Amino acid sequence: MSAGLSYLPSNRLPSARLTWRLLPALGLLGLIPGCSEPVQPVAQGVAQTPMAQYANGRTGPYGVDGHVPDFASRNFVPFNRQDVVAIAMREWRMFGMPVSDDDPEERPDASVPSLKPERIPGLWQRVGEYWWIGQDPYETEVSWSGKYNADGQLFRPENDGHYAWSAAFISYVMRVAGANDRFPYSPNHSTYINAAASGQSTGLRAQDPKTYIPQLGDLLCVGRGKSRSVTFAMLPTSYGFPSHCGIVVATHQNAPPFGNELSIIGGNVDDTVSLTHVPTDSNGALATAEGQFYDTRYPWCAVLQVLYDADREPDSGQ
Repeated sequence: MSAGLSYLPSNRLPSARLTWRLLPALGLLGLIPGCSEPVQPVAQGVAQTPMAQYANGRTGPYGVDGHVPDFASRNFVPFNRQDVVAIAMREWRMFGMPVSDDDPEERPDASVPSLKPERIPGLWQRVGEYWWIGQDPYETEVSWSGKYNADGQLFRPENDGHYAWSAAFISYVMRVAGANDRFPYSPNHSTYINAAASGQSTGLRAQDPKTYIPQLGDLLCVGRGKSRSVTFAMLPTSYGFPSHCGIVVATHQNAPPFGNELSIIGGNVDDTVSLTHVPTDSNGALATAEGQFYDTRYPWCAVLQVLYDADREPDSGQ
């Protein structure tokens, strides 16, 4: 799957003109080898999904989630890579197309609340939609937003780490794209990392980032803080751990800042939805044959291979 997009260097944002030049690439998956045969949509009734996720890894009762749009819960189109990439890119454009290629350990916090995109008018509500749609409806977090808690109380900017929404963003994209009961929606990335590694998720398969070449629509994951030491060999863990995942939206790029690279989009990166370039070799691999990552910023712990029904929409462009 060699289709990819070329982005500008991280020291400036793409112009509006160039942004519209990227839009045709949202149909990029129609160029993937093996996609020439049409795929018919899956006709079904409203899907039932877990209504809650619990810390011990169990899921609550199944039911119809009224927070999920009808087109997603009924799978108007098969769950496909093209939609996941397109939805992630749509959210990135909404937040102003920021690029975060610096070392995360060296990023300063915003000096004033007004510099946090998650707290500005129009965007704090969008973060609320990530929680409302992405999380199971019985979760406390379902009523959070970018700056208000479930009781409608404004929380202080210095406490926004308690309301981190990066996993809510991933859950939202997967939910709206039609994953239904095949994704372990959770406010914590480690929930679906461990579910994939243990074989408990029907829609995910954990792959070793030192040997597996990421594909469009996969999730690239890393431990955070003290959990940066978590490796693929340690998965699944018996505990939840701080982590982060981004959606692969472009592969096999040859552009600044790294040359051979891929691109991921993640939520709550610098308090926004941001794109990050990840260095690879010319084949798209993340590591050398000896197991050394090309990226010195992130010790990747897993690639979550998403098991899609199709690579693209059957009626894309119509």
